[in-house]
Amino acid sequence: MGHSSRKSFDRRAFLRATAGTTVALAAASVAGATAASAVTAPATAATRGLTIPKDRIGIQLYSIRDKVASLGFAVVFAELSRIGYREVEFAGYTQDTAILGRQITLPEIRKLLDDNGLSAVGSHVGIGNLRTNLQAELDAAQILGMPHVGTANAPSNLNTVAGYRAAADEFNVWGAAATARGLKLYQHNHAGEFAFATDQPSVRLYDVFLKNTDPRHVYLELDIYWAYVGQYRFPGFDPAAYVRNQPYRYPLFHMKDGDTNPSNANGYDIVEFGAGDLPYERFIRDIGPRAAHIGIWEQDTAPNTQPNPPGSLGAAARSFTAIDQLLR
Repeated sequence: MGHSSRKSFDRRAFLRATAGTTVALAAASVAGATAASAVTAPATAATRGLTIPKDRIGIQLYSIRDKVASLGFAVVFAELSRIGYREVEFAGYTQDTAILGRQITLPEIRKLLDDNGLSAVGSHVGIGNLRTNLQAELDAAQILGMPHVGTANAPSNLNTVAGYRAAADEFNVWGAAATARGLKLYQHNHAGEFAFATDQPSVRLYDVFLKNTDPRHVYLELDIYWAYVGQYRFPGFDPAAYVRNQPYRYPLFHMKDGDTNPSNANGYDIVEFGAGDLPYERFIRDIGPRAAHIGIWEQDTAPNTQPNPPGSLGAAARSFTAIDQLLR
């Protein structure tokens, strides 16, 4: 599998340290909950002088999609700012229309970001929108003040060399349009991009996409969890090596944690950050000292966190604490 058996955190100690946090958040209001307890762990040589800044920890709003939908951006942004997040990656620009009696507008979302000391770092949009509505997506990015706009869709549904080359050509066009607007276009991976081409079983699809996209216009957001799942399912590569070899192409990371589970076809279960055993310290050391990468927390399963409330916001608070401690 090629992943370290040493955990970045002592899982039992982490869960003991954060148990009180869940109770506190459940008892308090969303806007006024007490700050999450800090996880005490010593700084190590592996985590000093990092290329992931600790003062710009971000969150993918998909992780707390239930709270965005029901409570709205105003309440959610206030809570994220209180927790300590500074960067927000969008997964849509809507909330429950009952909150305002209508749908919120992009300028209103931008004002809420500014009022809470948050910055929009990027957004996941459907690949179909890039094909048919590119300029409107770039408009939205500029209104919200984000430097990046991207997609979490696979480059192509055709897992062939030709399919991924054609996808690279599309991304090059979209990326050039984004560059012309002062933006960076990015693609976010899942595990499937690391599979081998069906027509050339010795060729990894991700390598085809990387080789055929223009580094001046197309960037990558490495989802670290899914990269390690890709390593488990399609062995023969090191996730950190991609970043080390082309550091400036990876402005964003998804910092999602996983816990080893051989009964899961992916090799890992998605868990709160710090409760898993993905080798984050080793990864951070191995990506090298060049460039800077914004770390964005994501947990697909966070809305199911118990107890609920606080649900996904409780997971967000505990995961922020763990990431902050890792980056010290």
